[in-house]
Amino acid sequence: MSKDKESVLAGFKAFLMRGNVIDLAVAVVIGAAFTNVVNSVVKGIINPLVGAFGTKDLNGYQSCLKSPCSTDAAGNVTGIPIMWGLVLSSVLTFLITAGVVYFLMVLPMSKFLARRAKNQAAKEEVKEVMEVSELEVLKEIRDTLVAQRGPGNGVPTTRTP
Repeated sequence: MSKDKESVLAGFKAFLMRGNVIDLAVAVVIGAAFTNVVNSVVKGIINPLVGAFGTKDLNGYQSCLKSPCSTDAAGNVTGIPIMWGLVLSSVLTFLITAGVVYFLMVLPMSKFLARRAKNQAAKEEVKEVMEVSELEVLKEIRDTLVAQRGPGNGVPTTRTP
């Protein structure tokens, strides 16, 4: 095998072994399963509830663009039906999915990350205060040593660059 093919395969292997690729694959699988759950909720609960207030299931609502809209015995539709109930059902599915993702995944994760950033900032602040206080203690020690020597020892009290 040539070196180009080996490097391409090695690059592909490195790509697959990165953690975010595995996370993405898991997210897609969970998302597909979650979509089925949401679709079932909308079709099994939401659509019949809307139908209870109306005359039929939500998917059955439609308007006719070109009259008359009717179905013959063979199942052919005459006219141009606009199936707005189906669109409304899809919009409800989207809104429920987006709401669940936001309130159960995005919002808690953003709060967790904000809390984590706040704790990290507090740790950095404490570390900075400790470094400053250590520097002040060292300056006090230096000043005390200089004061103990006195000005007559031949050692200058200030440094020159």
